[in-house]
Order: sequence, then structure tokens, then C-alpha cells
Amino acid sequence: MNETVLCYIKKKNEYLMLYRNKKENDINMGKWIGVGGHIEKNETPIEALYREVKEETNLDILDYKYLGDVYFYDNSYSELMHLYVVLDFKGLEIFNDEGTFKWINKEDVLSLNLFEGDKIFLKRIIDENYDFFKLELFYDNGILKEMKFL
Repeated sequence: MNETVLCYIKKKNEYLMLYRNKKENDINMGKWIGVGGHIEKNETPIEALYREVKEETNLDILDYKYLGDVYFYDNSYSELMHLYVVLDFKGLEIFNDEGTFKWINKEDVLSLNLFEGDKIFLKRIIDENYDFFKLELFYDNGILKEMKFL
């Protein structure tokens, strides 16, 4: 099972969202997502969170909340994603080679072109429901078929 981290960086009533529009052969092409990536060998999820945020945004995390674990299943692919919200940071964000960053007002986040399963946990984040959860998302060729909280 692939293991990743994903976070949504909050600033007042906005979230830093990444529009994936630059990388070739990108399964996220045309979607808005948070900041994150794969956990490297001998790396903890927290270490991966700090590394990915620094690499992708040039921001340093000062405060975060671990929200939960999301399990994705899509045909033969499976992934465990550790989900976070970054509540405080320092630095100036930069552009990366995977897409374009934009601060999006929290009222507008759910109207973006998102993966269907992402809307489930993004609603919790936007509502500031930071209670820990575990969620399973079952896809069939990219189409959400079933979801359940564990």
C-alpha cells in the first residue's frame, strides 16, 4: 500500500490550494488539491509533512493538527493518506513545477474541481471539525463508489 501525507494550509479564512496543471501524465491533472506527497523510506509521516510543505511551498510549519487517515482503493491501487491541517506557518510561498498555488476563500473551496472523496474530508476541515477520523474511499476507475468512516 502506498503511504502519503496531505495537508491543507490555512490562513485566516483561506486555504492554499494547488491546481495541478503543469506535470505531464498527472493523475491529478485539472484537480485542486492540498500540499503533500509520498513518504520516503525511513521517514515518519510528520517528517514527510514538514519536508513536502517546505519543498512545495517554501513555508515552514509552526502549528498543525493531525486530522486522520484516509484509505483510498481504486481497482488494484491502494493508498493510506495521513491528513493534516496547517494552522500556522512562516515564510513566503513559491510556485512549483506541478501546478499553480492560490489562496481560496473557505466558502469557495468545495466549488473547485475536486476529487469526490476529497470533498468529504474537506468539508470537515472547512467546518473546523478537527476530531480524528479514519475514512475509506472506494473508487472504480476514478469514480467514487462507496465511502465509510471506520
